[in-house]
Amino acid sequence: GVWRQTRALLFKNCLIKCRTKKSSVQEVLFPLFFLFWLILMSMMHPHRKYSEAANTNLGTLDTSMLVNFVIGYTPPTRVAREIMKKVSSDNFEDGIITEEYLSEEELQEASAFKPSNFVGVVFNDAMSYQLRFPDSVAMSSIYMESR
Repeated sequence: GVWRQTRALLFKNCLIKCRTKKSSVQEVLFPLFFLFWLILMSMMHPHRKYSEAANTNLGTLDTSMLVNFVIGYTPPTRVAREIMKKVSSDNFEDGIITEEYLSEEELQEASAFKPSNFVGVVFNDAMSYQLRFPDSVAMSSIYMESR
């Protein structure tokens, strides 16, 4: 029955492995080679652990930097309008200007002609978004090494 078929199949596989020694050795050595390569690469680039930052009071927000600050957003949905209305009116009384754009392409074109105080917000859905900064924004030196 089943035991006889299993034993015959196992015997057949052993014969095939003995007759094709080169491929059998490759089946064993290639994964070991790649494992060694991964270990070597991880040792060359060790993971860095950053210490925990202490809780500090950052003080009040300097709203003088936000005078005539422009936030463009797309797509102009009801949820996006509500979020941007809340951002512009609740947090900053007279500093932030919000503009809506019909597409991401229009947002990119507008950011090319706007001054450096323009930031774009692209809403993916009601819970996620992406920020689009102009090219003149300097990148933090913290992340330059990991690039």
